[in-house]
Amino acid sequence: MSPTPVPPSRESFYLSLLVAFHILVIIASNYLVQLPIDLFGFHSTWGAFSFPFIFLATDLTVRLIGKAEARSVIARAMVPALIASYIVSVLFHEGRFNGMGALGEFNTFVFRIAFASFAAYVLGQLLDVQVFDRMRRGYVQWWIAPAASSVLGQALDTAAFFSVAFWRSSNPFMAEHWVEIALVDYVIKLSVSLLLFVPMYGVALNAIIRVMKRREALPTTA
Repeated sequence: MSPTPVPPSRESFYLSLLVAFHILVIIASNYLVQLPIDLFGFHSTWGAFSFPFIFLATDLTVRLIGKAEARSVIARAMVPALIASYIVSVLFHEGRFNGMGALGEFNTFVFRIAFASFAAYVLGQLLDVQVFDRMRRGYVQWWIAPAASSVLGQALDTAAFFSVAFWRSSNPFMAEHWVEIALVDYVIKLSVSLLLFVPMYGVALNAIIRVMKRREALPTTA
């Protein structure tokens, strides 16, 4: 099934919205990953609940506009997200506002998290795009592509982020528990994606296609 055509006059607008959305979710996730939580006796972070939104947006982009355009969103979002993530994470390090003066001193720990997010985002999203596009063309069932891309894309994203951010970290807790946290984080993100975001993908896709078809059916005026 080929991507649903988006009017050229609106494509740039949609892509700009997607870039802004990606940057917003990355900033939020970089802040939330600093806030640990305990789930059923396992260590995790609140970032596990926010980042799957990006995979939903990417899969819809590939399906509705195309693989090349989805990669364009990733390319346009990654550097601004890195810079913004560092600034926000320094200002709100460990969940509290540290004042504008915190930006005057380079924070190695926070930059490492921001850079890890940058690497994980690029690797995970590019794999997600490739897997989704391949599976979408090979299978009739609509849910196979978003499910497969979530399983593989989020696995790479999680492994890259936690290994780069917290292996031999200056934070004793994260240095000791990052493998456990990464595994729990992946299970949570995958569960949220498969149980919530894959169905949301189907609902959103059908709704968007219906809106597009209605707009195409409207008579044009001279």
